[in-house]
Amino acid sequence: MTNRWNLNDKNALITGGTKGIGEAVAKEFIELGAEVLVVSRNKEDFEKLKSSLQNPAKLSYYSADVSTTIGIESLAGFVNKKWSKLDILVNNVGTNIRKKTIEYSYNEFDKIIHTNLRSAFELSKSLYPFLKKSGQGNIVNISSVAGITHLRTGSIYGMTKAALIQLTKNLAGEWAADGIRVNAVAPWYIRTPLAETVLKNPDYYNEVISRTPMKKVGNTEDVAAAVAFLCMPSAAFITGQCIAVDGGFTINGF
Repeated sequence: MTNRWNLNDKNALITGGTKGIGEAVAKEFIELGAEVLVVSRNKEDFEKLKSSLQNPAKLSYYSADVSTTIGIESLAGFVNKKWSKLDILVNNVGTNIRKKTIEYSYNEFDKIIHTNLRSAFELSKSLYPFLKKSGQGNIVNISSVAGITHLRTGSIYGMTKAALIQLTKNLAGEWAADGIRVNAVAPWYIRTPLAETVLKNPDYYNEVISRTPMKKVGNTEDVAAAVAFLCMPSAAFITGQCIAVDGGFTINGF
């Protein structure tokens, strides 16, 4: 029974894995027994993460910009050399530019779409053979409650996060026969460097809390725990789902 509640002998790739939610997921996976490859463009953040671990030997690093075709192809090549299979892929990398819809430029549109959505689509496709070879492959896409309901995060960000949820459902149905489960998590405000830029405004923070039944902002560890559960053998019959990690925000009626 206990073997259903760990990630022993699993390997995992996490994009945007050196800070925020990605960092917390990496730590959670390693504590649960997995070997983890984090992908980012900042080696300094990786070194900080590695120095904080009790078992740093389980953590490795690859530098790539997964919003680009070159970055995705180079990462897939690295995975092919490093591992014969891939058990877990966490599509976590993301960005945002907060603006009114009519103020976005074409370049800003492309940047958000490529980082948040195209990277997950192309990387899932490129790593599909390795996930299939696992026999128990898992993909977890980090979406957002902005993909479920309207938030003042900008229309493009919301579009990408909603599309990630639909991608999750499509891949779950398409790849189930290959032994690959695909799920998503949708966080509300979580204490990450990206979120802190707006949470530091007292009025905005109080407004967030007023819309959150649990009356607090979540921590990255809250999201990491949900991601880890979805990848465990104990979740073997769960696929195509999106779990909101939101303190009750999405069910908060009046």
